[in-house]
Amino acid sequence: MGLLNLPAIEASLRRVQQNFESINQQLTGQRDPMSDEVVENLLAGYAYVDILMEWDIDIFAKGKHKYLLELNNIVLCGPDQELRAEFAQHIKATHSRFYEEPGGGIEDMVEWRANHLSESVWKLAAGLYVRALSRPQLFIEGNHRTGALIASYVLLRGGKPPFVLTVDNALAYFDPSTVIRNISKLGPIALFRLPGVKSRFARFLEDQTNPRYLLAPDAPAVPGSPCSFNF
Repeated sequence: MGLLNLPAIEASLRRVQQNFESINQQLTGQRDPMSDEVVENLLAGYAYVDILMEWDIDIFAKGKHKYLLELNNIVLCGPDQELRAEFAQHIKATHSRFYEEPGGGIEDMVEWRANHLSESVWKLAAGLYVRALSRPQLFIEGNHRTGALIASYVLLRGGKPPFVLTVDNALAYFDPSTVIRNISKLGPIALFRLPGVKSRFARFLEDQTNPRYLLAPDAPAVPGSPCSFNF
């Protein structure tokens, strides 16, 4: 049985979707509409995180980075392997960026994490989110959504509930994330800016802690949409 209360997560995301036009008007930078496809792929991403937890897969361990890359594939294309054939070129380009981008690929994430394992789970999750979003970004597209799933995975590994977007936290999530994606993680300026950004985002994640997104230990498994994941 998984850890995540996927129906509760879906309910929160659907409420954001229903109110997204109003939320978008209040943002510093306008975002693309939150379509059914975006929500369904993000839900599939949470389901994948749930499986990673159940199987105790460390996505930052050597030889396991493909599972982290798969999170981005799910966010952008969903789990349907036939549909992915249409995105083959994009997936190939993302694969190259993920493994080969100087200063911005998975090597950067793994190295940063190894140097910060002594920090709180909130700071670790926030720091990895910041590393994924800041320039050069970890992926070609979908860094915000994949970053939220990575942060949720780290929080779950630390015994905390996942981060889930809600109507109440949307503004406090989107606007700082826009700032983060415009910050370079390279060079001397990053040494001064990124620690403060990370600390603020860590406090935000801690403030959003909500056990309703976790199943009770004795709760029966809740059926969800069937997904065929790439393992």
